[in-house]
Amino acid sequence: MNSTTEHILLLTLGSFGILIAMTFLGEVLRAREEPGFNNPMLDTYMTRVQSWWGMVAFIGGALLLGRAGIMTLFAFASFAALREFLTLTAKAQADHLSLALAFFAVLPLQYVFVGLGWDGLYAIFIPVYAFLLLPIVSALRGNAKRFLMRVAETQWALMISVFCVSHVPALMNLEIFGYGERSLLLVAFLVMVVQLGDLLEYFFGRRIGRTRIAPGLSPKTWEGLFCGVISAMVIGGLLSWITPFGLWGAMIMAGVASLVGMFGSLVVAAIKRDRGVKDWSHLIPGQGGFVDQLDSVIFAAPIFYHLSKYFYG
Repeated sequence: MNSTTEHILLLTLGSFGILIAMTFLGEVLRAREEPGFNNPMLDTYMTRVQSWWGMVAFIGGALLLGRAGIMTLFAFASFAALREFLTLTAKAQADHLSLALAFFAVLPLQYVFVGLGWDGLYAIFIPVYAFLLLPIVSALRGNAKRFLMRVAETQWALMISVFCVSHVPALMNLEIFGYGERSLLLVAFLVMVVQLGDLLEYFFGRRIGRTRIAPGLSPKTWEGLFCGVISAMVIGGLLSWITPFGLWGAMIMAGVASLVGMFGSLVVAAIKRDRGVKDWSHLIPGQGGFVDQLDSVIFAAPIFYHLSKYFYG
């Protein structure tokens, strides 16, 4: 067993320990409620914690399987997220071929390029080549009704669900001096600081939050966001030993990733509000679908990847 595997095991066990503490906190708060009183905030918090038990198990298992496990997990997540996104978009029969290409050509090719480490190609494949070619396929079918809307929504779906998500496994391609083959641990670092920061933002926002960031979109508050980002920075500092960033660098990287992720979740909330839905799907009981779970990571991943590459690569 090498040091990377040992660290992954420690992180997985540590994550379970954090979830035990969060579950205990929720049960204590629930025990303090008056009998028969239903606290929606607490119920949602507990549901999120419970869903995280399964997520930690899946991500921990994928990390232990190494590069192949992470690639498979996030390729599947991209496929599920793309399906969820496109169910809410405008489509026509003329788009069927371009949608099939999005699922069965663009998505797998993006992950093939990531797997091969062709960073010059996976960085532009969807924003340039798919952006130009898929509209041509739809235009050749001759249906101009709501063409711009149909094309734009498909492009957004690919950018959000495939391009951004693929930057999580792309972290394994980074060559950082003195870090060796341990880039796999950056995946664990990113997911943990963003998702735990998001969970703590929700908890603090409902407990002490007063000023909503975007009242028409989300119950997120500035107080909750501040506490969530600070919490993510503390968690990043505690996890600095698995990164090449050092203590302060890890805290700054965690804070930036968490902040971008939280604002990204507002964008996803705006899309859902525009479409009149509460969740992207009902795949995860009480928590919606993959896009609901990954919204913060989706926006944080490309930023975290490029900051790591250009400042530490």
